[in-house]
Amino acid sequence: MTPVTAVSGGDGVANILIIDDSPTDVRVFTTLLERAGHRVAAVSNAEDGIERVRAERPDLVIMDVIMPGINGFQATRTLSRDPVTAAVPIVMITTKSMETDRVWGLRQGARAFITKPVTEKDLLACIHDLLPDAA
Repeated sequence: MTPVTAVSGGDGVANILIIDDSPTDVRVFTTLLERAGHRVAAVSNAEDGIERVRAERPDLVIMDVIMPGINGFQATRTLSRDPVTAAVPIVMITTKSMETDRVWGLRQGARAFITKPVTEKDLLACIHDLLPDAA
């Protein structure tokens, strides 16, 4: 798939939605992303995340895998197969480090798969690769 280059507002700032049930991870990712100039929102479960993506269509989603209820693989599959949300790139960030997890995540529609702990440099490079206009 080709990178999505239309960034909301055209101001080089990406609207990023974090779907993660860990308040600590949400705080860390929010701090890194806001410091880089991005607008960040977060939800703590996949069900709310799916609805938020459908309603707001952020420029990019950061998706945890292990969450109660619908997991990140299921949510990614749902979003990537929905014509309304399929163009929104999803970056899975998880503690699951097996190659089979990475392959499965990408098969569900994730555009990138990063294992925790993630560095600021790696996260921002990933976002730049997916959203070149948001650099």
